[in-house]
Amino acid sequence: MNALLIAGTDTDAGKTVLTTALAAYWQTYCSARSLGIMKPIQSGLGDRELYLRLFNLNQSIDEITPLYFQAPLAPPLAADREGRKIELELAWKGLEALRQQRDWVLVESLGGLGSPVTHETTVADLAWDWRLPTVLVVPVRLGAIAQAVANVALARQARVHLKGIVLNCTQPRTEQEIEDWAPRDLIQSLTNVPVLGVIPNLTDATDLAKLTEVAANLELERLMPIVISPQDFLSVGDRAST
Repeated sequence: MNALLIAGTDTDAGKTVLTTALAAYWQTYCSARSLGIMKPIQSGLGDRELYLRLFNLNQSIDEITPLYFQAPLAPPLAADREGRKIELELAWKGLEALRQQRDWVLVESLGGLGSPVTHETTVADLAWDWRLPTVLVVPVRLGAIAQAVANVALARQARVHLKGIVLNCTQPRTEQEIEDWAPRDLIQSLTNVPVLGVIPNLTDATDLAKLTEVAANLELERLMPIVISPQDFLSVGDRAST
């Protein structure tokens, strides 16, 4: 499937940073292939506006986010406040259309894997229902190990296909803090899910060059349908100039 769900352990885990990093890398090194970005449900201001500003996606704001609610609350609560229903079929049809049009589609989830999408379903349920391969973003802080283990257990219960874990430094972290709070080997051993890399704390999360560099340091072959490395890109340029 030419789509990837970026999920997190909770709100502010770093889903948007990973989504923008992957998008920046793709548009830098895989520009001959088309990219789509989707946040199926958004409550309040946030990511869809950022994606339109950072990337040339040729998508309308409604194509990025088919279901939008004004209140910055969990979607079922925000929908209740507006007297609306959450029409997931609308978001599903939008995703299917985007998948037909684009070579790769990044789908950013809301909240964490356990966050409610409707009164009956969670993000993990949605990942299974839509058959979306998923990467889990875990913030580097005290409790990161437990969060990783609990969310992987939830993903397995919901039959989500987890491709890997990405650790994200939501605050500046030393190498020792990363090792103490989110030890790669221990998380992999406890979850049996590969850790694909660490995103450092970014002072400017809109710097596309830095985001591209961040993505290049991840194990992209587990996430992308194709991977062109910076070295490959330079080699192609060298051949074109001769």
